[in-house]
Amino acid sequence: MALLDIKKISLSFGGLTVIDNLSFGIEEHAIASLIGPNGAGKTSVFNCLTGFYRPDSGDILFQGHSLMKKNPHKITQGGMARTFQNLRLFKNMTVLENVMSGMHCRTTAGVWGALVHPGSQKREERHIRDVSEKCLDFVGILDAKDRPASSLPYGDQRRVEWARALATQPRLLLFDEPAAGLNYDEKDRLIQLIGRIRNELGITILLIEHDMGLVMRVSERITVIDYGHKIAEGGAEEIQNNPKVIEAYLGKEENGPA
Repeated sequence: MALLDIKKISLSFGGLTVIDNLSFGIEEHAIASLIGPNGAGKTSVFNCLTGFYRPDSGDILFQGHSLMKKNPHKITQGGMARTFQNLRLFKNMTVLENVMSGMHCRTTAGVWGALVHPGSQKREERHIRDVSEKCLDFVGILDAKDRPASSLPYGDQRRVEWARALATQPRLLLFDEPAAGLNYDEKDRLIQLIGRIRNELGITILLIEHDMGLVMRVSERITVIDYGHKIAEGGAEEIQNNPKVIEAYLGKEENGPA
């Protein structure tokens, strides 16, 4: 059984179809990519997976359970985390505090615990800090934990967001254009990090990315959509040579092939 199974989902806004009868699955421990031209509906798919949008039809199964009626925080608690194309850090908080906020879905203490501060609350706070520091160490910026997030260079701010996603302790991590704004060396380190997240932490990965070089290097399976409709699925070499994919990205000559 696939860890994530998307079954014939469709989504429209005001009569405009953005996802059209889309189906695909992600096996556990896989590194997979969802690609397509600008406006293909990739981020809308991510928003459906994480509960920000509700598909008009179809079903989304995660670990065998439907997500169709679950709110975003319940989906996160269930083991699915995401990053965003645009940075969404708390810039007036420290790097460590940003990552600690990602563990909110795993905490149990309520208002009473915050007021009285019993031993259980203190132990939980220590656990949150320990896990968050381990996540920062994993992505390589533990030494910046006490700095304001806004003081870090852009590439390191990206790492803070990745560490925060890891702090939710997911089984499936959704990367939304993680290479956006990164230079060549940072992209190379990102590829290594994605491999380590899967190999060392056992986390399944699904990413949206426009950098085709990165996608082809890191992905074991690629799903291609255009206008919300799946046009191809397979390994890197198969996708690179698929005429429908070439046409979607490069267009088609009026009297001949792309």
